[in-house]
Amino acid sequence: MSTSENTGFDQGITGKIFAAARNEGRGALVGYLPVGYPTVPGSLEAMRALCGIGDSGTKEYAGVDLVEIGMPYSDPVMDGVTVQKASTRALQRGVRVRDVFSAVEAVAETGTAAVVMIYWNLVEHYGPHAFARDLVAAGGAGLITPDLTPDEAGAWFEASDSYGLDRIFLVAPSSSDERLAATVDSCRGWVYATSLMGVTGARAQVSSAAPALVERIRSLRPQALAGVGLGVSNGAQAAEVNGYADAAIVGSALVATLIQADDAGSPDDLAGLRTVVADLATGVRSGTSESAVRLSN
Repeated sequence: MSTSENTGFDQGITGKIFAAARNEGRGALVGYLPVGYPTVPGSLEAMRALCGIGDSGTKEYAGVDLVEIGMPYSDPVMDGVTVQKASTRALQRGVRVRDVFSAVEAVAETGTAAVVMIYWNLVEHYGPHAFARDLVAAGGAGLITPDLTPDEAGAWFEASDSYGLDRIFLVAPSSSDERLAATVDSCRGWVYATSLMGVTGARAQVSSAAPALVERIRSLRPQALAGVGLGVSNGAQAAEVNGYADAAIVGSALVATLIQADDAGSPDDLAGLRTVVADLATGVRSGTSESAVRLSN
């Protein structure tokens, strides 16, 4: 299932994006938005804005390196209040699983890679091989599966191997070394390191547990690539995270701008989103990250 024992950590598709960022002397920036919010067409425009596409329809500013497209779910295990609110509205407004492929296509058309964060029950209902097939056809790079552990992922290993998709599993500070190593070995692309125990949400500061978790990952598997999520909300925090990790993952702070616009009666107003994206993109470029130096040696 893993190539780590023979060739080192498998960077897959998305790990190479992290490597490209490191060649610029920085960590990568991953941005999350749910498909279907404020509407399906509106969410596609928001994802294009994540990629640096302005009102002109062309690239106007530095965007994220990788888009994490969330599929709203009625019973999420790790979504915080902000993401839950947007996801609930998206479900109420009729978002469907197939809409995630339209979102992937929209992102791919900008030249930016996309992964889908989705709860496994939805993939299982769709059919793992069918989902993998349609994801590849849309231009997707892989899946983040927050409620799926490697020992329960046999069907996903088969489907992802058949279609060459990345597998991004989550690890937490509470993970034992044995579980941590097994999870990293099961990943292709990178490992999602949750910096807090609990649900997503922007916070005043990122948990101090995050650097220790990344250090544990590297001590067990030196070639592994790790992105840190849960708590990153601004450029300064993204720069801090990329001082020790390979990527900073931002979600709630981005989703909050869409909720603010929606609540103000201007759901198509992406000015707030673009401001936050610009701040984050500037933050990750504000200095050479230790991860970039480590990986370039």
